[in-house]
Amino acid sequence: MFDKQLLRDIDWWLVASLLLILGLGFVNQYSASTAAGYPFQWKQLQWYIIGTVAMISSLAFDYRKLAKHWILIYCLTIAMLALVMVIGKNVSGSQRWISLGFINIQPSEFAKLLMVIVLSAFFAQDDREQYGLLDLWKPLLLVIVPTLLIVKQPDLGTGLLILAIFASMVYYARLRWTSFLIVLGLAISALPVLWKFMKPYQRKRVETFLNPESDPFGAGWHVLQSKIAVGSGQIMGKGFMKGSQAQLNFLPEVHTDFAFSIWSEEWGFAGAIILLGIYFFFLVRCLSIARNTRDRFGAFMVFGITAMIFWQVLINVCMVLGLMPVVGIPLPLISYGGSSVLTTLLGVGLIMNVQLRRSLFQRKDAGDSRLDIKS
Repeated sequence: MFDKQLLRDIDWWLVASLLLILGLGFVNQYSASTAAGYPFQWKQLQWYIIGTVAMISSLAFDYRKLAKHWILIYCLTIAMLALVMVIGKNVSGSQRWISLGFINIQPSEFAKLLMVIVLSAFFAQDDREQYGLLDLWKPLLLVIVPTLLIVKQPDLGTGLLILAIFASMVYYARLRWTSFLIVLGLAISALPVLWKFMKPYQRKRVETFLNPESDPFGAGWHVLQSKIAVGSGQIMGKGFMKGSQAQLNFLPEVHTDFAFSIWSEEWGFAGAIILLGIYFFFLVRCLSIARNTRDRFGAFMVFGITAMIFWQVLINVCMVLGLMPVVGIPLPLISYGGSSVLTTLLGVGLIMNVQLRRSLFQRKDAGDSRLDIKS
């Protein structure tokens, strides 16, 4: 049963920043829905409610039980991604969704969180102080299989995101500098190979990123209109629902990939800084929980979920500013998407779970709270 006494240990600053992001996300979706001509904001609100219920429900169990079943969780992840290839719903050439009749779910979104749990359990059971290159073949193998299944959908952005999460968790586990330099060299040398296996539209995105003016009315349209929208917001913005690029339908995908663009156009540089500042404060609180968690599995899981949110924010913002190719990574809790919202809020629920039980485990374990995981 859930111990009500644990509520005194909750990080209310974390909760406050989360509620702010949810509130700003709904406001932004309201404006984006007007521009798109469809009430996405009410569907987004439904997912906020479902995700919040799931987040609160995730506090009712001991998160350490997840570590004991990491192999089952990994098999479930692979099964979901493989099922997409068989019965997945094809939308605009991508087979990423499974239709449940009343809703569509995107397993690759849940795979991000599930892989954080799997990797956290793997690193938690290994108590070495540093990792060399040869020590990483097992966790890398665990990551490569779901990544390849996701890229096959095709969803290159989410596949690369999982690799970024893996790299972050390896960093947290302490990778030797020599091994880091070798991995960096291998990654750079693999770019020509990656280019060879990329689909034509994916190559076009990279070429457009390097020179969007080469095709301003085709592949470069999204990025150019996004940059115009962000720039036209200037310091204080044009005002709520008064952004010309979004409201006159020059800016595409305002409710998903380019949600930050419409926010910046309407609220300006000041509004963009405020939103990013709230994200920054939220992530700092999460890192504080990871740093103060003596349970090895809990610390890795909190750090991994924080990395998952951080990379999505960074990639999405850089994407809409033309600093990175458009890869379809949503802005957490701001961009429209049920699977993304549910995954993020479940992740936050696990972070709060670790926070709530920290003092309890410290008392019970009497100075040695490192989890012994039997694989």
